[in-house]
Amino acid sequence: MTKIKKEKELKEEEAETTETGTAGKSYQELIANVNPIANPLAHKKLSKKLYKCVKKASKLKKIRRGVKEVQKFINKGEKGIVVLAADILPIDVYCHLPVMCEDRNLPYAYIPSKVDLGSSAGSKRPTCVIMIKPHEDYQEAFDECFEEVSALPKPV
Repeated sequence: MTKIKKEKELKEEEAETTETGTAGKSYQELIANVNPIANPLAHKKLSKKLYKCVKKASKLKKIRRGVKEVQKFINKGEKGIVVLAADILPIDVYCHLPVMCEDRNLPYAYIPSKVDLGSSAGSKRPTCVIMIKPHEDYQEAFDECFEEVSALPKPV
């Protein structure tokens, strides 16, 4: 193998890592690490839609990132979709957020990877929770995600 081919393969692998965040891990591999409270967990298709919606929202600065910030704006009555990472330990860090969302009728869903959530938000750091706020530039994608997340069965 020549040096050029190796460099090309490394660039492709690097691009795949930055695009998905977790070096090409499959959805099934990511699900193996989820918390017991991660309910409702978004399916593979919905997870991709949510990542895309987060990416669009982050370009327009229409997201809230992190437990403190999301909690503050939920209390203030801000509307949007709350996306939680399902592979956070300890659970105590963010286990109060789903209850707050249910009290205020905000749709929320868990996705399998904090690394993917952080990278889709344009951050190098993993993120455990993001709130996507509505905006007219990506309204169609937001509405689609909103409908699907709202339709997910809530825990009893």
